[in-house]
Amino acid sequence: MPVTYRLAKEFNVAANIIRAQVAPNQIGKLVVELLGDIDQLDAAIEWMRSQNINVSHTLGEIIIDEEACVDCGLCTGVCPTEALTLNPETYKLTFTRSRCIVCEQCIPTCPVQAISTNL
Repeated sequence: MPVTYRLAKEFNVAANIIRAQVAPNQIGKLVVELLGDIDQLDAAIEWMRSQNINVSHTLGEIIIDEEACVDCGLCTGVCPTEALTLNPETYKLTFTRSRCIVCEQCIPTCPVQAISTNL
């Protein structure tokens, strides 16, 4: 089913795909950022639920264990919003929480498991 197309066409809601794990005829997971009028967003979410699509809002946040972090920068390469960056002078990891959309792409990338979520 073309979910993102229907959201745009029928509800005027933009769906920015952050991460997708989908395969034909299988259960998948899609992390999207939805943009639009609040009433249209509510209607779009209700429609998705009526189509047996589980919808959940991200309520958690990314946690970085600064003692475990080795500032390798691998997480910065997968962060779509540049919430994770390396300081060009000190080469220390900088986390800008306000930019983070909790897509969790950084978690499996960290070789020392210094990144987690409180979900």
